This record gives sequence, C-alpha cells and structure tokens, in this order.
Amino acid sequence: MSSLEQMLQQPGAMVECDDDPEAVYELLCEKGWSDGLPVIPPTPERVERMLAYCDRDLDQPVVKIPPRYGAATPIRIAANAVMAGCKPEYFPLVLLALEALAEEPYNLYGTQATTHPCTPLLIFNGPVAAEVGLNSGHNVMGNYFRANAAIGRAVRLALVNIGAAIPGVGDMATTGTPAKFTFCIAENEAGNPWEPLHVERGLPRESTAVTVVAAEGPHNVNDHESLTPEGILTMVAGTMAITGSNNPYYPSQPVLAFGPEHAATAASGGMSKAEVKRWLYEHATLPLSKWSAEGIERRFRRKIPERFANATPDTPVHMWWNPEDLLIVVTGGAGKHSQYIPTFGNTRAVTRALKHANGEYVKSVRDLKRG
Repeated sequence: MSSLEQMLQQPGAMVECDDDPEAVYELLCEKGWSDGLPVIPPTPERVERMLAYCDRDLDQPVVKIPPRYGAATPIRIAANAVMAGCKPEYFPLVLLALEALAEEPYNLYGTQATTHPCTPLLIFNGPVAAEVGLNSGHNVMGNYFRANAAIGRAVRLALVNIGAAIPGVGDMATTGTPAKFTFCIAENEAGNPWEPLHVERGLPRESTAVTVVAAEGPHNVNDHESLTPEGILTMVAGTMAITGSNNPYYPSQPVLAFGPEHAATAASGGMSKAEVKRWLYEHATLPLSKWSAEGIERRFRRKIPERFANATPDTPVHMWWNPEDLLIVVTGGAGKHSQYIPTFGNTRAVTRALKHANGEYVKSVRDLKRG
C-alpha cells in the first residue's frame, strides 16, 4: 500500500461532495480551506499526479508550519498545490519555498501571526525557474502567469491549511495585503547588469534557488526622466524614505526590485551592486524629528540606545541598518518603473537551492520525476 493510500485510510482523510464546481467551492469556503477564490478539488488521483516530481518520503514532514506547527508532508502540501492550480512540475519549487520559510532567520511564527501586512515574497533564480515558465518580465508582480500565480498561492494555502494562519485566529493581520493571495516572481537575469541574487548570496549561477522575504506589498518608483545613475538613485532613495516601515528599527533586509531600464541606467556609470547599496543607504534617510515623540522614545531610544539614546532631532535615520542588508533584484519588462518592498522587520531573507537527496544541484525538473 502506498503512502497516499495509507493516508486515505485514516479517519476523516476523505470528504465526500457532489461533483459540481459550485458545490465544491461552497464546501471548501465553509470549511475554511480556500483563500476565498475557487480551487481545484484535491482528489486522490490529482494529488497522486502532483507528486510525480517529488523525491521525498511522501508521509514524512518536510517542515512543521506555525502557528499550529502542522506537519507539512509532501502529500498534504500536494493537496494544497492541486487546489492552487499547480502543474506537477511546479511542485519541487513549492517544497523548496516552504523549506526556506521554515529556516529560523525568516521567523515564520512571527510573520504568520503578526498584525503587520507581510506575506512571503518568493524570488526564484536559475534554470528550473525558467523551465517551468516562471515569469520574470512584464507584469511580473501581477496577474496572468500560471506558474507565478499557482506556486505562490500553493505556499499561501499550505500556510493556512497546514499551519492554521487563519485570519483572526492564527493570522492577526490588521488589514493584510492583496499579495497574500500570491507573491511569486523570478529574477530577470538576462536584464540584470550585475550578478543575480542567488549568485550574490553564494550559490553557483547554474543552480536553481528561491529567496524568501517577509514582504509588504510593492511601493512603485516612477521615474521616466532621469538619465544618470545619480538621478535614478535619488528617486529611489526618496521612495524608500518613509516613517511607517519597520525596517529602521530592526536589522532587516528590504528589497529593491529594479526594472531592467532603471537597472541599466543605475549601472551605466560602472557602479557595482555594492556601490548602489552604499549610495542608497547614505541617501535614503529622514531626520529623527519626522517620527512622533512616542515613536522616538519607544522605537529608537529604547530599541537602539547605542545609536539613538542621545540623538538630536536632526540626526539622520537610515532606512535599514547596514548598506549590505538591502536586497537588490532586477525583474519586470520594459518601462521606467521599479519597486521598493519593505518587510516585517524582525526577519531575515533566506536563500535555499534546489538539490537532490544526495546534495547535488538539480539541473532539470525532469531529473526529479519518480520511477
């Protein structure tokens, strides 16, 4: 008997429903197993097909997802991937993202249960991302592209259905964000004048990787006028300088998602990515007086006394703690727009590579096909 068949023998493992899309939708909404949108019913046959590219023990937890600390086995994750509309080829990337989210620096419990409007931003690099059709061009953070939509949605459904991140119960987000439906992109490596994100973070260029970030929704940087690196970076720094972000109070890692045209302009004078980070760190500042008196006392003087215990009102506040903490990616299509993405704050980005059980990097998703 297979692991899937054994699971289906357990009490309550199967739920019967009329074979009608509206009836299925009503049932899953009633049970709280949907994200509010219609889903594909995770029948045993569909779940089994979803596991075609899984090289794990199907009934052994890959991770445990807070706040419930539910055991996320491949079978349970596959059910959520079916519901989200994934193709079986997407499944290894769903697993990879959940493994990265479970690493301690990300702070999955905190980001699941917070009142803050954060959600996992999944940034993919490498050949498998391209192979399965992840969009890195026009409308990369928007609708339309199945791989981006379904992979991000599968991760969110797993966080809800396995981890119990249920609004008002486990997920206490005050307003939330539309990005909670799905927030999954690939880096436009062909349009990147610098090294890709996964290479910067220590992985081989030929590897496939995900970087997970506890992100707010994107904040647009619209600049059709600037023609020099300093001009573009001045506009970016102005967008980054905000009082409502958590990033000035924690050793965190916000994201700058350069559009390819802005990135090309920023790099046109020979500036490296590290130099861009340093420039933005120095210029994306606000005087301490821009915060409320209570905010200055509680957020700066108490949290960071070594920097602000005796700071004057005109002391510059950087939007993140160290220049290298800013994550820079290049993504999207033609057009002079970029995106600044603040984060939950008390979190660090995690980058994880797609590997075989023996530790070798996966070159093609076909290499993971079972039997």
